[in-house]
Amino acid sequence: MSTAIDNSPSPATVAPSRTYSRWTSLAVLCAGTLMTILDGNIVTVAMPAIQSDLGFSGPGLAWVVNAYLIAFGGLLLLVGRMGDLVGRKRMFTSGLAVFTAASVLCGTATGQGVLIAARALQGVGGAMASAVVLGMLVALFPEPREQARAIAVFSAVGAAGGALGTFLGGALTQALNWHWIFLINLPIGAVAWLAAVRVLAPERGGGLGRGADYPGAALVTGALMLTVYDIVGAGNRSLTATLLMAALALALFTAFTVRQARATRPLLRLRLFRSRLLTGANAVQVLMIGTMYGFQFIGALYLQRVLGYGELATGTAFLPAPIAIGVLMLGLSARTVARFGGYRVLLAGLVLIAAGMALLSRAPVDGSYPVDVLPPLLLLSAGFAAAMPALTGLAMSGAREEDAGLASGLFNTTQVVGGSLGLAALTTLAASRTDTVLGRGADLIPATAEGYRLAFRVATGIAVAALVLAAAVLRPGTDSPVTPR
Repeated sequence: MSTAIDNSPSPATVAPSRTYSRWTSLAVLCAGTLMTILDGNIVTVAMPAIQSDLGFSGPGLAWVVNAYLIAFGGLLLLVGRMGDLVGRKRMFTSGLAVFTAASVLCGTATGQGVLIAARALQGVGGAMASAVVLGMLVALFPEPREQARAIAVFSAVGAAGGALGTFLGGALTQALNWHWIFLINLPIGAVAWLAAVRVLAPERGGGLGRGADYPGAALVTGALMLTVYDIVGAGNRSLTATLLMAALALALFTAFTVRQARATRPLLRLRLFRSRLLTGANAVQVLMIGTMYGFQFIGALYLQRVLGYGELATGTAFLPAPIAIGVLMLGLSARTVARFGGYRVLLAGLVLIAAGMALLSRAPVDGSYPVDVLPPLLLLSAGFAAAMPALTGLAMSGAREEDAGLASGLFNTTQVVGGSLGLAALTTLAASRTDTVLGRGADLIPATAEGYRLAFRVATGIAVAALVLAAAVLRPGTDSPVTPR
């Protein structure tokens, strides 16, 4: 491969002003990220109410989620790189503004088309705000010990926000109506945007002329969007159609790779993938997040469809997760990583995740929350609290400073792809197993429980695969130096 040698100074990065500390800046970044993460999960519990109100069909309802995921996952890599070029603060604040405006459109939607289009616009804003955050965080906290603490705080907010979204979705839908799961973003977004403009220090990007590879951008964005579209819609089309879309996405990725190897100023510097830490951490994340997304979605369905929980009760049942994740990440994670190293902490976390999923694979028809749900929920929360900050630190340590925005976008992209892939695979397996058991004459609830048990067993295998991969490729001292070419 041959890329241009870039000897110009790296772009200015986010630095704390004299008035505001770095930790205040981190709080602003966490607040903006929390809003986008909440909205990614808050919709799940409200889906039946949205379907009833707007008259969605089953396949049509899936697009309330899919429209967001396709735009979000497809644009993360592009806007991550664009953040390096035009300034990460500018990209972050613009993303907050777009996301907040789109949320108002979602909350006031009275038709299916408007809601789906507004959800896609939310995905655009969410990608703009999320893709550059890790790059900004690494620049704010270059010292390893402080960086570990900052990553722990950021990861705690993200992980807790995902579980908290399930609770808020149920509470707002039951107490008011589904429109408020979106309208609540207006005051949150306005305050976060004003705080970001005031608190985050000005920065200067490298300029669009230093990497605005528009043909490459079109190729990779099309490839990512098609990949996410293929994954999230796999259960609603034939195997042949799914494989054809996968082949087309692969062709686009191949064309993008060839272009990046030859471009004078590539959008994605391929030397990034010479870092074993960066590449390996992203691969591990695909498996780990696929497991966790499957647990969150199928776990909620198990509570509702097998144990008979309502919307608010389901959301409340998940509340121990954000509490445990927040306490463990903020109280122990950074110190544990500093003492034992990210590698060991990551492996320990993955062991706990696999154990939690193995316990969930029992999923009895007559199960009880204290015995059959809470123990694995706490194991999964503890495992994720340990694994996620460690994995994030390992991934970002494999990127140069001027590539931090791109590395951040890449890390977020694999998170979306992993979540979408895991969710699609596990829900499809569960539905297929349920149909098979129903065909043998079983009642609906036992058949549904059997489908969920299969999904949890497969998720356990995925978690074990993540553990094996992490142990093999993320060992200390195995990373390849990433140097300019």
